[in-house]
Amino acid sequence: MSDHEETVTTPDDLDKDHPDSIYKPPPEKTINELLEIDQEDESLRKYKETLLGQAQTGTIVVEPDNPRKVIVKKLVLIPVDRPEISLDLTGDLSKLKKETFVIKEGVSYKIRIEFIVQREIVHGLKYVQKTSKMGLPVDKMTHMVGSYAPKTEIQSYTTPAEDAPSGMLARGSYTVNSLFTDDDKNEHLKWEWTFEIKKDWKD
Repeated sequence: MSDHEETVTTPDDLDKDHPDSIYKPPPEKTINELLEIDQEDESLRKYKETLLGQAQTGTIVVEPDNPRKVIVKKLVLIPVDRPEISLDLTGDLSKLKKETFVIKEGVSYKIRIEFIVQREIVHGLKYVQKTSKMGLPVDKMTHMVGSYAPKTEIQSYTTPAEDAPSGMLARGSYTVNSLFTDDDKNEHLKWEWTFEIKKDWKD
């Protein structure tokens, strides 16, 4: 094997590949401001009622000691015909590097992100994921999650299904840098985790 200089992808690099586009997100508005806009428009009023849901009755704060508007709780791997595998994102995130998902090569799977939205509406949530193997980037994906109003219960987003790579060269350990952000470039959570592609499932 020839020598090469490894390049390590860090979470700080996750949003650097996306230069500012012409699109500029609208200025943030509080829930009360949204409710007061165009009150005479019946269809718009009903739409806002549907969007805001529980938030119309007052400020929703699920975790008073947590100042964040978005609290990311869990990442769940959903393979076909296998039990779900979860990563708890509420504790010491540095420990996640020691936990490894095992994925059978070629299997179809999805990823679900579970989170809480409190205090105010969040606009344009995005899940960005960069994957590297042996320090070399091999894949990047960005999923538009959407806008969410505060709720007392956990909300979630599930990515479309994708197939794990297959073949002898695809097997091995991968490092993933994940970022949960939004249109205003707020970093709600970024974390690093690993998975391993194997020929067969290993419990």
